[in-house]
Amino acid sequence: MKLAFVRTGLTLLAASMLLGGCLNLGDASKAPAVVYYVLRDTGPAAPVSAAVPLPVATLRVLDTTTGNFYDTEKLVFSRSPDTRGLYQYARWTERPGKRFTELMRARLERQGGWNVSGGASVPADWQLDTELVEFYHDATSEPGQVRLVLRAAVIDIRQRTVLGQRVFEQQVPLERYDAAAAAQASSLAVSRLLDELTPWLASLK
Repeated sequence: MKLAFVRTGLTLLAASMLLGGCLNLGDASKAPAVVYYVLRDTGPAAPVSAAVPLPVATLRVLDTTTGNFYDTEKLVFSRSPDTRGLYQYARWTERPGKRFTELMRARLERQGGWNVSGGASVPADWQLDTELVEFYHDATSEPGQVRLVLRAAVIDIRQRTVLGQRVFEQQVPLERYDAAAAAQASSLAVSRLLDELTPWLASLK
C-alpha cells in the first residue's frame, strides 16, 4: 500500500510540474525559438512644412514612464478585459517605455521647430512628461487589436505652469493572430500616436 501511495504521489507531482512548465520532457531543441521584434516608427521621415515659421524652443523630453507590468521585453496580451499575460517566445529588443522615448525624440527632431533635449539638468523652456498607460495585444477576439494609451503633459519650466495635458489612444487591428502581426500593429500604433502628439505640441506654442 505504501509503494502504491508513493507512485501515485509522484504521478500527481509530475503532472502538476508539466502544467506549470517546470518539467521538460523530450528534445529541448524542438522548443520554439525566441523571436525579438523591433518597435519602429513608420511615420513621416520628412519634416512638416509650416506656412509661418515657428519660434524654436528647447523642449526637454523626459524618459517615458511605464507601469511595472508593461516594463518588460516580453510582448503583453489579454484574453479577457481584466487579465494580462506575456508572450513566451516573443520579445522586444528594448523595453517599450525606453524605445518609445527614443522614437518620440527622433520624430520631434525630424519635424523641426524644437531643440530637443533629454537630460533633466539641461536648461529648457518646456518639459514633456509622458506615461505609457496601456500597451498590449487585445486578444479577446481573433485576431484582435493592439491597444496603446499614452498620457502626456507639457510644462512651462520658466513660468512653472502646465500648458496642456492629454490622453492619446490608438487601437490597431492585427492582420493575423500571431506575435509577428502583434509587433507590426504595435509599430503602427506608435506611429499613429506620434502623428497626433507632434501637432498637439506645436499647437501649444
